[in-house]
Amino acid sequence: MGRRAIIAGATGLVGGELVKLLLGMREYEGITVLVRRRINVAHPRLTQLVIDYEKLGELPPELFAETDVYCALGTTMKKAGSKESFERVDYHYPMELGKLAKRAGAASYLLVSSTGADANSKFFYTRVKGRLERDLQSLSLRSLHLFRPSLILGDRGEFRFGESMAAKLSAWMPLLFAGPLGKYKPVHAEAIAGAMAAAALTKGTFERIIPSNRIGSMASLLRK
Repeated sequence: MGRRAIIAGATGLVGGELVKLLLGMREYEGITVLVRRRINVAHPRLTQLVIDYEKLGELPPELFAETDVYCALGTTMKKAGSKESFERVDYHYPMELGKLAKRAGAASYLLVSSTGADANSKFFYTRVKGRLERDLQSLSLRSLHLFRPSLILGDRGEFRFGESMAAKLSAWMPLLFAGPLGKYKPVHAEAIAGAMAAAALTKGTFERIIPSNRIGSMASLLRK
């Protein structure tokens, strides 16, 4: 019997890459995406579950049993419009998914977090990410993988000056992100998806944090 996956955040950059990747993997017999609106993807192994994220707790527990739960939810303060709205997306929804995963006995929970995540950070963004990591760890999930990418590169359909400059610096000056600065190395969304899938296929029980400069090497394990 093949594996099953749930993807939250399938309309985002990393989530979209996860959908493409997992549908192409023979290990997965079924992929369910939790979406507010349907995505433009059709596949016999893909189920689109249109939900209200405010009612995550109403989802049937069996949906999460022995399932790899991929959480790529995230927004920006600009899009959220307020700190409260940002926390709903970047803390409360992923945390509720973690609780569902725990109750149902999910095989693994894989989260896109952020470089600098720290529950005691002076900065709101990294403080929220740190609180989420800390509280997910307190659930004692069977297998928890926390990915901390720096700037995420990929085709967003919009120009972002900071990401463009970071991509160029990474290509022109690779030594800039060597040593202690490695955790700030920009990483492509495709690599993050690959690393998450590789982690999910790892046998055993794990709780680990994967910094930005280790994501690429983990993703390469899928190709071996």
